[in-house]
Amino acid sequence: VRFDDKTSPFFQAHIELVFFNHFLKDRGEYDLPEAYVFETGTNQWRKFDVWPPRQTVTKSLYLQAGGKLSFEPPAGDGAADFDEYVSDPRKPVPFVPYIAPTMPVEYMVDDQRMAGRRPDVLVYQTEPLEEDVTLAGPITPSLQASTTGTDCDWIVKLIDVYPDRYPDKEGKTDNTLGGMQQLVRGEILRGKFRNSLEKPEPFEPGKPTKVEFTVSDIFHTFRRGHRIMVQIESTWFPFADINPGKFMDIYSATEADFQKTTQRVYHSKSLASAVKVGVLPPGAD
Repeated sequence: VRFDDKTSPFFQAHIELVFFNHFLKDRGEYDLPEAYVFETGTNQWRKFDVWPPRQTVTKSLYLQAGGKLSFEPPAGDGAADFDEYVSDPRKPVPFVPYIAPTMPVEYMVDDQRMAGRRPDVLVYQTEPLEEDVTLAGPITPSLQASTTGTDCDWIVKLIDVYPDRYPDKEGKTDNTLGGMQQLVRGEILRGKFRNSLEKPEPFEPGKPTKVEFTVSDIFHTFRRGHRIMVQIESTWFPFADINPGKFMDIYSATEADFQKTTQRVYHSKSLASAVKVGVLPPGAD
């Protein structure tokens, strides 16, 4: 994945050095904005007097039947308006599509097709975008979900899906990026902490429950012709340790405690699941 900018030298020379010179050496004017942010997707530095940007509009990307994703809320309200998967702690979803002896920095933008092909990962995506869509600020997954266990993890990924034929800078087809599902943001919530870190709560097996948490901020433009994708899973190994599917101290779990669980994610009118995002209108500054 190319960012078309030497971001580290730019940060050091134009942001970090200005800060240190002014506050440590009493040298130079401090004229940095409140937020100096690199916008991925368009690959450019942007300045804002407040973060998230003042013109950002909060919207929801709703999960829909048939693996669709849309800013429109779901219309159906039937008993079958959900998707489910079986999560097996002995066969966890890997966090990179290759064997890595350490934590490679590339995992933050790695291709997620290896996860999306698995039966224990739910995939939702928009139609190809007719215009650029810029997301800025925090991301908040808000799921109506259930599990057959008494605890489970919820991993939500926001992904930029490239067109199948992706042109490089010279307009030639770059087959290495065609169809890529680039990870933009991903985060995990251990379900028992969904309401409080101080007072964990078990799930009632099979009962739809609201699971909502905040993911770190984003500033990314999904380009015209790309798609926005959301993947949902319950394992992300070895990035996160394995949840046995039981409400317990997992560090005391024995091999016998680990069990398969079935997770459901609902997408009906009354039990809507979505990812809340901030959309920055075109031309906003």
